[in-house]
Amino acid sequence: MEIREYTEYKEDEILRLYSEAGWVSYTNDPQALKKGFENSLLILAAYENGELLGLIRTVGDGATVVFIQDILVFPDKQRLGIGTALLKAVLDRFGNVRQIELTTDNTDKTKAFYRSAGFAEFSDIGCCGFMKV
Repeated sequence: MEIREYTEYKEDEILRLYSEAGWVSYTNDPQALKKGFENSLLILAAYENGELLGLIRTVGDGATVVFIQDILVFPDKQRLGIGTALLKAVLDRFGNVRQIELTTDNTDKTKAFYRSAGFAEFSDIGCCGFMKV
């Protein structure tokens, strides 16, 4: 597996990845998704033999805060260490950044995944988060 920067937006493969991962709110507005990619801080993708396996997309200033916006792996490629490798690559890249944040589904599976990577829930560190709904 090779992890490298995702620099050329390929709409077909991105829409397929987001769709297969169940992130249809993104695929319902492909132009917004493309604009989000264009305005991202860093996007890394995992490939094997030229095939996209998954990606991680970050936003932020890269110096004081990085927000992991998206991390997706094709469902048939999950549980093979791809997501972990993508997350590690971002953490290595931004090791000097004090705040690396993300939001995720409130499931035991996702919470265990991020805890194993060194993340803590906001409430565990005396913080809370808010989102405009």
